[in-house]
Amino acid sequence: AMAAAEARPLRLLALHGYRQSARRLRQRTGALRKALRGRAELVAIDAPHRLPAGAEDDPDGDDPPRGWWFSGPGTFEAGEAAAAPAGLEESLSAVAAALAEHGPFDGLLGFSQGAALAAMVCALRARGDPRFPVAFAVLVAAFASRAPAHGHFYREPIALPTLHVVGDTDAVIAAPLSRELARCFVEPVVLTHPGGHFIPAAAAQKKAYLEFLERFCPQQGQ
Repeated sequence: AMAAAEARPLRLLALHGYRQSARRLRQRTGALRKALRGRAELVAIDAPHRLPAGAEDDPDGDDPPRGWWFSGPGTFEAGEAAAAPAGLEESLSAVAAALAEHGPFDGLLGFSQGAALAAMVCALRARGDPRFPVAFAVLVAAFASRAPAHGHFYREPIALPTLHVVGDTDAVIAAPLSRELARCFVEPVVLTHPGGHFIPAAAAQKKAYLEFLERFCPQQGQ
């Protein structure tokens, strides 16, 4: 038999966390990108909503912090059951536009609020929404939105393959919130790590990412 041709790397659309940006996500995923080299590449996009700069932000202001949706005017709290969440539709449109313009993509990788958004995209995709042609998602420090207006995303089990990465000591998105979201999916793979609110890429996690992604690698002749 002929040796299998070198498979092309998978392409993942990457969605950053609240108060982050595409550039910051790229800066913080160096170890992960190295771990996935040759197997998967990440293409990060900016959330459409700029946030007021805070004291901890880049003083040069060339990289304003961003968010995917708000639970209050210009603010976001993952645990808040927002009565009038704002900005989600623009973000879903931004993801759809990125998939169309920079695609084809195989899957999504989301961190924190970006992972919560990716889970919503998975729900829409599982229902057949043609704007989101993705086959899987890697969700790091994800959670289900508490806003009643977003409840419809979680009403039925989401039949899209997902890897849920949960930090046991995450002080921003507590591990039980991520596990609760994982239960909304049909066959979630859950990867726990001892760390906090970041995208882990040590040997144990690298192995788990590659095993999960292996399922989606384009086979020769497909």
